[in-house]
This record gives sequence, C-alpha cells and structure tokens, in this order.
Amino acid sequence: MAKIESKKFIMWFKELGVKDVPLVGGKNASLGEMYRNLVKKGVLVPNGYAVTAYAYHYMLKEAGIKKHIKEILSDLNTRNLRNLMERGAKVRQTILQAEIPEDLKKEIVASYKKLEKEYGRNCDVAVRSSATAEDLPDASFAGQQETYLNIRGEKALLEACKKCFASLFTNRAISYRVDKGFDHFKIGLSIGVQKMVRSDKASSGVMFSIDTESGFKNAVLINGSWGLGENIVQGSVTPDEWYVFKPTLGKFKPILSRKPGTKRIKMIYASGKNPTKNIPTSQKERDSYCLNEKEILQLAKWAVVIENHYKKAMDMEWAKDGVNNKLYIVQARPETVQSQKDSSILEDYQLSRRGKVLAAGSPVGEKIGAGLARVILDVKGIHDFKKGEVLVTDMTDPDWEPIMKIASAIVTNRGGRTCHAAIISRELGIPCVVGTGNVTRMVKTGNKVTVSCAEGEEGFVYEGIIPFKVRKTNIKKLKRPKTKIMMNLGAPELAFSQSMIPNDGVGLAREEFIISSYIKIHPLALLKYPYLKDKKAVKEIAQLTRMYKNKPQYYIDKLAGGLALIGAAFYPKDVIFRLSDFKSNEYANLIGGKEFEPVEDNPMIGWRGASRYYDENYKAAFALECKAFNKVRNTMGLHNVKVMVPFCRTVTEGKKVIAEMAKYGLKQGDKGLEIYVMCEIPSNVIIAEEFAKIFDGFSIGTNDLTQLTLGVDRDSELVAHIYDERNTAVKKLVADVIRIAHKHKRKIGICGQAPSDYPEFARFITKEGIDSMSLNPDTVIKTTIDIIKTEKALKKKRR
Repeated sequence: MAKIESKKFIMWFKELGVKDVPLVGGKNASLGEMYRNLVKKGVLVPNGYAVTAYAYHYMLKEAGIKKHIKEILSDLNTRNLRNLMERGAKVRQTILQAEIPEDLKKEIVASYKKLEKEYGRNCDVAVRSSATAEDLPDASFAGQQETYLNIRGEKALLEACKKCFASLFTNRAISYRVDKGFDHFKIGLSIGVQKMVRSDKASSGVMFSIDTESGFKNAVLINGSWGLGENIVQGSVTPDEWYVFKPTLGKFKPILSRKPGTKRIKMIYASGKNPTKNIPTSQKERDSYCLNEKEILQLAKWAVVIENHYKKAMDMEWAKDGVNNKLYIVQARPETVQSQKDSSILEDYQLSRRGKVLAAGSPVGEKIGAGLARVILDVKGIHDFKKGEVLVTDMTDPDWEPIMKIASAIVTNRGGRTCHAAIISRELGIPCVVGTGNVTRMVKTGNKVTVSCAEGEEGFVYEGIIPFKVRKTNIKKLKRPKTKIMMNLGAPELAFSQSMIPNDGVGLAREEFIISSYIKIHPLALLKYPYLKDKKAVKEIAQLTRMYKNKPQYYIDKLAGGLALIGAAFYPKDVIFRLSDFKSNEYANLIGGKEFEPVEDNPMIGWRGASRYYDENYKAAFALECKAFNKVRNTMGLHNVKVMVPFCRTVTEGKKVIAEMAKYGLKQGDKGLEIYVMCEIPSNVIIAEEFAKIFDGFSIGTNDLTQLTLGVDRDSELVAHIYDERNTAVKKLVADVIRIAHKHKRKIGICGQAPSDYPEFARFITKEGIDSMSLNPDTVIKTTIDIIKTEKALKKKRR
C-alpha cells in the first residue's frame, strides 16, 4: 500500500487521477481521472469532491477509538457468522457514536456550499464510500461499503459521511478483507460527494466493455432500468439488456441484441427520513425499453473511450437525467473477473443427462454445481447456511457475501446478469442462476438440486444430483491445419464462448434455432396478424410482440439479433448462415403456423428450402428474412456474414432465389456478399458444373445427401441400419463434387454430421482436398489434432 502523503481533508475531482487510490480510494480516483481527462472527449461526468482517507484516519485518531476497534476485533473469526456479525455491529456503533472533528466538518460543509454554487442551493448529492484498496486487478471491493442517494443539506450530508466511515466495517467488508489478506487498519475510507443525476425521472444502469459471461472482448454489455441505479446493482429488478459490437461502432449502428427486462419497480426520490423509495413501474414502462437506439450507441461509444483510456476492460455505471435528458457516467472501475482469466485454458462443463426442471432463469458463467438446497429469505438467517449447500433466495446484497463464498451454487428469484448475486458469483467462480421468478417456491430446504449454467441462454435448476464432467484443454500450443476447421452453430447465446475455441469461422450457422427459440411465431402470422383466425395464436403473438406496433418488424429484429450475435462472435472470419430450412410440419408448429402450411405426406422432400423463397405463397415471409440479413450486414457492418441456400434442386431455382435476395439489398458480390449452395441432393453433384456458374461455393450436407443417395428416411428407425455417410456411393459423390468445385475455382466445405461423428470420414475428405470442414464445437479440438496428423502423413506420402 502506498504511503498516504497528503494531509488534505478535501480533494476535488479535477485534482484527482488513477494514481490517487491511496488518498481517495478506487471509486473517487477513477471519477477524478474521468473528470480531468474524458469530459473534454465528450464523456459527461457530474462534478464533485472526495473526503480523503486522511480525513477518515484523522477522525479515528481525534475521537480516540482506534484502540477500542482493535480490541473488538481481537478475537474475530469470519468463519463464525455470529462472531462476525457481533463484532461488525460493535465497530460500526463505535464509529457512529464518535464525533466528526470540527475542522473536518467545516471543510466538508464549505465544499458542499461550493457545489451549491455550481448546481443550485440545497443541491442533491450522492454520498459514496470509496475504500483505498478497492478495484485492484485481483480484489474488487465494489459494493463492500455503503452509498446514500438524494442527500440534501449540511446536516444530512454529515450524517451520511459518518455512516460511510462506519461502513468500512460492514460484515461483508471485514470478511472480504480477511479473505484477501488486507490489514483492517492499513485500509482507509474516502467519501465521494457527487452531484446526483436525476435518473429517478428517467433511467440508469451498468455496462461492461467486455462480455461478463464469456470474456468476449468485442462487445459492450449494457443493462438498464427505470429510476435510480441501486435496484440493478442490488438485483431487485430484471433489467433491459443490450449488446453493442465495438469493431464497427461509429460507422455503423451495431446493436447486436435487445432483451427486455420486467423492470417491475423503480427507485425515486422521497422526502422525510428515507430520501429514496421504490414504487411499482407502470405497464407502459414495463413494456418499453428504458433507452432509445441513439442513447444505447452513445453509451457504447463512451465505454470504448473509457476502456481505451484505462487500457483495460471496464465496469461502469451510467445514469440518464430526466430533467435535461442527458446521459452521464457516474462510476468506472476495472473489470476484475473475465479480464484476469487464463485464456489459454478452455473449460467445458457437460451434464450427463437432463432432469426435471424446477426453475429457470438467466445463467451466470458456464459452470455446473450441485448440493442440498438452503432456502433463506432474510439475511438474518444466513448463519444456518453450511459449506457446499446451494443458496436459494429472493435476491442478495453485500451482506450475504460471507455465505456466498462457501456455496456450491446460487439461485435467486430476482435480478439480471449485472446484479450483485451475478457479480459476486462470477468473481467467486460459482454457478448462479438469477431472475427465476419462483425458485423459492419451487425448491425447499434439504432438496437435492443441480444448478446448470452450461446450456446456453437459460440456466436451470434440476431436481436431484446429476453427474457432470469438466473438460479442460490447453489451446496455447495448438497448431492450425491447412484444411480450415470451421464450426456448426445454432444457438446465438453460446457464440461468444464458443468463439474462444480455435477455429476458422462458422461453416454452418442454422437459423432454425433462432426462429423456434427467439421468435417462436410463423412469419406469415405476423404479416397477416389482423386477419388471423386462431384466437389463441393472436393472444400469444400479442404478448410476445407487445413492444412492437409493427408486428413483422419483430421478426426482422429478433432474427437479425440472433444472426448478429453469431456474426460478431467470429468477426472478421466468415460466418455462413443457411437460410431457414424448416419442413412444412415444423413451420406449422410455430405460433399461428397451421393457417399457412400444407399437410404433406413426406415433408422431408416436400415444400422446403429454396422452393419456398420465390413461391407466391411464401416470398413475403422470405422478404423478412432478407431484411434481417440486410440489417446485419448493412446497418451493423457485419460483412463477414455470408448466405447459403439449402435444398436447391435445380439451377433455375438457384437463380430465382438469388434474384429474390437482390430485391432486398442482398446483391451477390456487393460488399463481399458470397452466396453458397448446400450440396445435399444428388442433382447438386451431377450438374455441379452448372451450379458452380451461379454460386460462390458449395457446402456438403452429408445428412440429406446420404438420405437421398441411399433412398433412406433418416428419421425411420426401421431402416436406420442402412443409413451411413461412409457408404461408398456417398463418398464417391463427395469426392466428385470436391474435384468439380476446385476445377471451377469455387470454395467447397462440408457441414454435415459425418466429420464430427467419424474421424475416418474427416481423414477421407482431407485426403480428397476439401477446403474446410465445419464441426460441432465439442469435436473441434480433437478433429483439429487428427487433421494435422493426416496432413502430415499425406505430405510424407507425396514425397
């Protein structure tokens, strides 16, 4: 710890910088750094001043209480929660009963009067604690001490300052310092007094310049809710969430995804004893985003400016003033979890099976934990908690931290992915599911449960203890083969983490998962919404699209969001999306779909793929798909996103689809747009030379190619023993099309299941000279190693 040299009681933000942590703590040093350096770059930061750590030590000395505090803590045992709670309470009471020295009082008040000259008489301020060891790269002290909002007048300010001093000894702060090896008496507490932003009349939230779950560095994550920001930090609300893509920000508008939160309450100003209070939000507020597009992009740009200035990933708090409608940054600290991870080690958690789902919510991290559940609804009950149990509660705040660190998993009713429970779980490396809504009703104390965060967008609480595996891979020394190793993906929420696996892009990204999981509605049901006959479907669509007056726009935005997350995750590498390839029976299962789909005896070889896109009965729906791609490429700037046409039976069909796409701004060759064709029908091979004249490349789909070559229904168990991609006839077609593609200088890859399932098939296509193979994520590493060996052997053989 640097020696405190300054004997100033007060330092204004304009006097402070990052090197002043020993004087004013991380929070105030960072506010000063931004106020001095970033306001001139357009980042708005409200003015204020710091009551220094020297002032804190001075008060303890003048009041003569330091020795007494040491005596209280002499037999401290942070593992004994009753011991910790009793000693913490005694120390805080000792500080609260002490008097602030007169000379210190005068300077605090004089500085407040100076702030009044800038912002008006009796101005409202936020009074925040800032410990001198907080926000170090390996120790995030955020939330350990207290914050007081809407403080007005000299008396209230002095009272809040004393409470802040006392909060250096909250139970969680004492426990945290012991765990991190910090001396209680070498840590000081500074206080930030900052003009409040009137977000009680607008919105506020948090943002990170890195993805908090995967550590993906190219996205800004923004969370927001109505009212003052404490509810988001505490996890009292499920906030709105946005991802913004950094590399194309500025020239484009790359809001990758929008996810509305429930936002059931908001914190506003109050009068009397409590300066703030929570009230229910209106239905209109719940059904509206708390930021508009311009504001989302503005915050993301600021996140980049702040990250670039600090040269590290950052965790920031923002607030919108409802009086002047301006945005402000009110706090910034280093991100202390993902940015500290060893990126050379890949961890993969896998459940042996799924079980009965008791509750579901937003997953935090990608781990799995299991144990006996302990339901605790009030922090007073935490002393009953035992090491290794699963904490089940409504929400957490810093008072819960002594037991959070001994939990095998944590589940809450409320909160989003930037709430207190989520932040601490990430730091501790504990699986956590937040915002379940009902876990405290569905799980009882003593139940055996498994908490899984390893399955994508949703985190699950399963009944019973389910076995799971953890696979660790060191990817630092993994070489790249000549054959491009790409990936097969479908779930956008897994894209950021899966992009960490060594790869050459995505050879097959499926739209079907986005449509069935994110959109859920048949596109024609949205286009014909006013005329739908199915009343149940009308009701479901109304609920899902409640934030959209223009119902088709819901389809465009949701599809674009899914496409964009995958495109951004692998940028600038190629990401090839296969256009929607549902069969008619699968389309009928979407909400409102039965009114628009025929009943076919054999949908597998019926109205699917290319035959839909130009058909009068479907092309209006295909237009929505094209508009989504246009938005991803031309609004967000993700020109690495390419398109692949599935089940294209004839060259004439291919030409019609290419023409249809061009109508909606997807012109082949424009800004590098390549259009591939799936090679999954024997005709694609037999007249491959003709297909090569209109498409930029081929991707072999071994599933359908095998089915149609051998005349086998791949869904029938009766003939399943005949279905085999390694059949000589199938391999001959594969070898032929590779040869023809190369002859016409067309790219050719494979995205079917065969190379993922059969190493010998992967070796076969390598020998045939395939340009790329697209594999399931869980087989990428082992297949890469195998292909390197195969290429090495081929090289020797050719010598």
